[in-house]
Amino acid sequence: MKKIYAFDFDGTLTTKDTLIEFIRYAKGSMALGLGFLRYAHLLVMMKFGLYPNYKAKQKVFEHFFKDTTLDDFNALCKAFAASSKHLLRPAGIKAIQQAQNEDSEVLIVSASIDNWVQPFFPPVKVLGTQIEVIDGKLTGRFMTKNCYGQEKVNRILSLYPNRQDYHLTAYGDSRGDKEMLAFADESYFKPFR
Repeated sequence: MKKIYAFDFDGTLTTKDTLIEFIRYAKGSMALGLGFLRYAHLLVMMKFGLYPNYKAKQKVFEHFFKDTTLDDFNALCKAFAASSKHLLRPAGIKAIQQAQNEDSEVLIVSASIDNWVQPFFPPVKVLGTQIEVIDGKLTGRFMTKNCYGQEKVNRILSLYPNRQDYHLTAYGDSRGDKEMLAFADESYFKPFR
């Protein structure tokens, strides 16, 4: 039977939330602080379940990256990954390598934007939140649903619809991973140490 390993990214494979770290890298700490202050009311509402997670995230993303060219954005993503390897948990890297050595299918299933997740693990398939691009520029909107909660299961099923054909092992560390962990044959709810 085919073996598939699905890893969450932020918090599971990394020590910090990469959305915040990416914005800090791209725009600086001052701009990050001012941008988050501007949307603090939405972020607080989101934490209390009064405003959808994906809408708050999209507003913040749009604030910082709307009208950026895709080429510039992707170059920034690659540079961010190259200079941010310290964010990765060594045990997580080892787990991915072990799964690859078994000749298993390895996925990173993340609410983060796949453009900056992919450069951390080039040979691994990333199922992340995808951004909308029109005429070579980012609109600031998401092209797909935020890859969070049930959407993580939906993305796995879109690639592998015949659930009885594979054994799924999943790793996660937050509320956004619970559906994926419940869907798996074997699951681990903790970050790598």
